[in-house]
Amino acid sequence: MRGSAGDTIRFGLAPGSEVLCEETYTDPSAYYILTSSAPRFCVSPNIQFSLLPISSTMHFKTDIHAAEAGAEPPVLIPTVTQQNFNPDLLVEAKDATAFEHQMTPREAFKIYPKAVAWSVLLSAAIIMEGYDTILLGSFYGFPSFVQKFGKLQPDGSYSISAAWQAGLSNGAQVGEIFGLFFAGYASERYGYRKTMISALLAIIAFIFIQFFAQNIQTLQAAYILCGLPWGVFQTITTAYASEVCPIALRGYLTTYVNLCWVLGQIIASGVLRGMLSIQSEWGYRACYAIQWFWPVPIITGIIFAPESPWWLVRKGRYEAAAKCIDRLTTKGANVNFNTEQKVAMMIHTNDMEKKVSEGTSYFDCLKHTDLRRTEIASVAWLAQAFCGSALMGYSTYFYEQAGLATTQAFNFSLIQFAIGGFGTMFSWVAMTYFGRRTMYLSGLSMMFTLLLIVGILSVTAGTTTGGQWAIGSMLLVFTLVYDCTIGPVCYSLVAEIPATRLRSKTIVIARNLYNIGGIVNNIIVPYMLNPTAWNWKAKTGFFWAGITALFILWTYFRLPEPKGLAYSELDILFERKISARKFKSTPVDPFNGITSELDTPKGGVLMVENAEQVKA
Repeated sequence: MRGSAGDTIRFGLAPGSEVLCEETYTDPSAYYILTSSAPRFCVSPNIQFSLLPISSTMHFKTDIHAAEAGAEPPVLIPTVTQQNFNPDLLVEAKDATAFEHQMTPREAFKIYPKAVAWSVLLSAAIIMEGYDTILLGSFYGFPSFVQKFGKLQPDGSYSISAAWQAGLSNGAQVGEIFGLFFAGYASERYGYRKTMISALLAIIAFIFIQFFAQNIQTLQAAYILCGLPWGVFQTITTAYASEVCPIALRGYLTTYVNLCWVLGQIIASGVLRGMLSIQSEWGYRACYAIQWFWPVPIITGIIFAPESPWWLVRKGRYEAAAKCIDRLTTKGANVNFNTEQKVAMMIHTNDMEKKVSEGTSYFDCLKHTDLRRTEIASVAWLAQAFCGSALMGYSTYFYEQAGLATTQAFNFSLIQFAIGGFGTMFSWVAMTYFGRRTMYLSGLSMMFTLLLIVGILSVTAGTTTGGQWAIGSMLLVFTLVYDCTIGPVCYSLVAEIPATRLRSKTIVIARNLYNIGGIVNNIIVPYMLNPTAWNWKAKTGFFWAGITALFILWTYFRLPEPKGLAYSELDILFERKISARKFKSTPVDPFNGITSELDTPKGGVLMVENAEQVKA
């Protein structure tokens, strides 16, 4: 708290109450250290902060330079001044936040086992998307599919043109773009449950079009339509996972979405292998029909699932939010857990964000501090598309160039998917000890090195059998690094970084940038590798290494560390424009200095009104 020379600060038990003591500023550069554990309030009208904890004597002052030197670390509090928060609400909110900070992953799982189960259920919808994505790419080499939708060639074989292959793949992503925008609007208006059920009912209908398609034009329409509910799944599953679990489980449940992608790909590969012997149209139709297995049990589960309590709080339905929290937790698992305190924490966070930005539209994602949060989520997801990940599926191509039998390609595909599953589970262990920022930066750095090695091998030994084996092996290692770091961790970042009121819409914008990146990859990567086009082959590694280097620089300067931070704490760090590199080390108090019984005792707290000294 700062004032001008000559200002008189008066203190009382509540705003507007009787003055208990007063202090006159003599040095305008001084900051007051507040040392009492009892809440008091500044009642002086000319001071910026209206809610501060103070002692009955306010005589100890610290110069700003001493704080900068580290003698007394600054603790950031909100800058908004007209909050009129109920002190009891603040105390309950801080108790809930302090309890979450102290909770270990094991304790969190004991309290929130039902939240984990509901999140896993909704995330199962992503398995459908991972399944169909692999299905389409594999069908281009599936005899009965190519004969049905391809054209007869002069040599008597059938083939689907490159233009139609690109059209089918990109058509699904175009549908996802529109589905994502719809999900951002519908989920905020109608809730996550109703939006998910609607999308699952839609996918049941659209699978019929895939199944009965008689020409490639109808199949194109089917993939565009299927992209609509897939876009909904991409938004809702990640947002729901981040809102039903505590801080200690946030990273695990959001990255589980990535594992669902891998599971879908493994299932698709197994189904395709089993259908290869069927020469009729039922070979590919059966693959489509299997998709009907997923929606019915998921819909049945979602009907009974609790709504996101954060969404209910945003709608002002506090009692319903409390009931949902009770359904997400195990009663009596921990004596310190309190539903009313948890709701109070959500209300306080929502009120803080409303003071900064009242709106919840897509345009609000591009305003003020939310623009920075949207940038971080978007570029983090864009890094997935442009870090060279498009090459991961081509390790088999280089093995075949080295003499590997084509019949073994399927086995190597399964190896890659197994690596993906292992990588996601390994990331759960790594996230226990390392932050998201650390894993992203280290992952990109290792991938940059591997891409350089691939490019160098292409120049020095690209035409030899050993060189082709080495390039394929480097791409397998690249896949492992990707799936241990930025592959799963990205899902955690894009769920944690946005403001709670704009989370679903921020995820929509970020994921759509990723989808646009995927469309670009679908266009340029075949040209890079095709001998009749650019014919870069493994020299493509140099190109993607250069792009990855740019993402490394961005990550170092722009990607903050959200691990272990409550959403209200992230709100303040973004509001005060703290440097990404300082997020982890900057103490934050979203509760205007109110103390909690669960707080670790501190000798003193420095309340900072101007955060310039912690930005750099």
